[in-house]
This record gives sequence, C-alpha cells and structure tokens, in this order.
Amino acid sequence: MRTQVGIIGAGPAGLFLAHLLQRLGIGCVIIESRSRQSVEETVRAGVLEHWVVELMKDLGLGERMLREGHFHDGITLQWNNQRHHVDITGLTNGKRVVVYPQHEVLKDLIAGRLSQGGEIIFGVGGTAIRDLDTDHPAIDFRRDGTGALETIQCDYVIGADGFHGPARQAIPAAQRTEYQKIYPFGWLGILTKAPRSWHELIYTNQGDGFALLSTRSPDVQRMYIQCDPADDIANWSDARIWEQLHARLGTDDGWSLTEGPIFQKGIIPLRSFVCEPMQYGRLFIAGDAAHIVPPTGAKGLNLAVADVLVLSRALDAQYKHNRGELLNEYSATCLRRVWKAERFSWYMTTMLHRNELETGFEQRIHFADLDLVRTSEASARSLAENYVGLRFD
Repeated sequence: MRTQVGIIGAGPAGLFLAHLLQRLGIGCVIIESRSRQSVEETVRAGVLEHWVVELMKDLGLGERMLREGHFHDGITLQWNNQRHHVDITGLTNGKRVVVYPQHEVLKDLIAGRLSQGGEIIFGVGGTAIRDLDTDHPAIDFRRDGTGALETIQCDYVIGADGFHGPARQAIPAAQRTEYQKIYPFGWLGILTKAPRSWHELIYTNQGDGFALLSTRSPDVQRMYIQCDPADDIANWSDARIWEQLHARLGTDDGWSLTEGPIFQKGIIPLRSFVCEPMQYGRLFIAGDAAHIVPPTGAKGLNLAVADVLVLSRALDAQYKHNRGELLNEYSATCLRRVWKAERFSWYMTTMLHRNELETGFEQRIHFADLDLVRTSEASARSLAENYVGLRFD
C-alpha cells in the first residue's frame, strides 16, 4: 500500500488531519486498532473551542453539531455556596464554546471521511513503525490483529494513536523527554436521566471538593465529583453520589439539583503529560500520543486538533512549495500552545480541587484565585480567553 501520509489512530487528531489533508489534495490512509463501533461508542465529554466549531463548519462536518450541540456564552464558578457567572462571550468579543461530546464529533468525522471515499482500516493489530530516519518510512500491521502482514509505504508517519500507542515509543528514549504530573484525586462521573438544573456548566470547589455540572441533552445530564482515584466504584451508591452532588453544588438562594436515574458511572484518574519533542525523522506525533491534560480545562480534544492544523499547514508547504521549515518547526510550534494549555488545565485543576497534600494556606490561595476572577476583569478575561481557545501565532 502506498500513500503520502500514513496516520495511526482514528481519534480526533487522526480524523481531523485526514479531512484537512483531503481538502489540500494530500493522500492519506488511517489505521485504527479498535473497531468502528468501539470508537463511536466510547463516551467522552467534549467542550469545543470557538475555532474548532468554525473549523468543523468549514470542513462541512458541522450540521449535526449545530443542531444538537449546546452553545454556551459562559461558565459558572461556585465556592462558599455562592455562584459567579464568567461572561465568556462578553470577554472575548463574541466567542462561544459548544458542549458536544467527543464521540459524537468522531461519528461525524468518520461518516464524512467514508462518504468522501477516504480509507480507514479498523481493528488492526501488531502495528509497528520502521525506517523513520529514511525518506521512505513504513507502517506494518495486521488486519483484525491476526491477518497477513501488510505494509503502508509513505512519505510521513503521523502517530495519533494515544498515550499507549506505538508511535511515541518509536522516538528513541535518549532523544525524548517526558514530563508528567499525577494528581492525588480523580473524577467520579455519572450520566443521569434528568432535565437540566442549570443553563451552563458549573465548576465548584465546595464541601469535600470539586464538582462539575454539565449536560448531554435536554433530558440527559453529565456530572462529576472529586474522589480518590483508587476507590472502587462499588463503594459509591447512587444515594451517596447524590448526597455529595447536593453538598458540593448547593447554594444559599434556594436552588436545588434535579435528580434522576443514574445509568452510567465510573472513576477516572487525572494527570498531566508532555513529550518533547513531538517529532523524530519522518514521524510526527499529535494529540494524546504527545500530551495529556486533566479534563478540568476542557483542552484535550481542542489541543489535538490544534496539533494537526499546524501539521497540515506544514505538509501543504512541503508538498506544494518544497518548503520544509514548517515541518522542521512542527514540535516547537505546537509545544508553545501545548504548555499554555497545560498551564491553564493545571490552574483550573488546582484551583477547584481539594488536595490533602496542601496546607490550609494553599487552599485559601485557591479561594483567592476564584475571588480574583469575580473582582478583576483582567483575571476574568484571561480565564475566558484560555477557555474559549487561544489565537494561533
């Protein structure tokens, strides 16, 4: 098999890149270890930054998002039983975010890719990358994990295969540096059949710590509470979950949280991770293969799309004008944005969670940070600009 760009991974990075390259007339093939059903049914939260929404529309993939997504002009911060609305739209010259789950985005991207005749090979196994330091790198794989060995010969290999995929490991250990922070808390997330209790996302640091009130549809809500990442979900009865949600989201003005049947729940750990550099020879890594952020700042999917937007422009310059400087600068260009997103996600996470390893002094500083957003327009604007998506340099 021969193509210009071989892409490993049918997540946000790989699929967005395929659409961007197709628009530029650059050929590519995607291989993915999971089945299409597994990709589309793995439920993941999603808050799309303003520019990502515009990109989906520009690619002709935004029809369902515009119909089913929830456009938000702001977010609500809560502490000490009081709420403060952050006017995202007013602070960013009219920009908004859209709450639209990641798996729904992937459904749209996959359907669009296949309808345009693009190739995605699902369910592959034994993926290996070789000859990255030559002009003719290759990807070996087996269909269904057990079929005959097949090879994709290509000009460039894109590792969009997540944290556990083979792409990052193909960068020699002596030539990469990995930065990681493991947080001493996790999120217990639920899906509940209930009407909306609030018109926008609520991020709160109250009671025993963090809680997030979000939405999936008019009658399905998504909620999270801070918990021990090593805890057993069996220890969390529905009654205990609702008790904690009421405590952490309660106010002094008579507002009440609407309960409903919980039909999904689970615990996820939180961590920050960055790999430098994001390229080696003819290999370029993107998305979770290169960096992970805690979900508090809603940056994961958006950062993956930012990577491949930079990469698509660099590949376009190489193929159309034989200019390789943008490809050479890919890692440095992306990492400037990556570290800003890591900083914002760390800021939101530390500000909104209770950390038993911190002193009372540090906890009071976090409340001061929250109050600064309430009282300082400059602080509120900085939060809003980061939340809705930083501009590209």
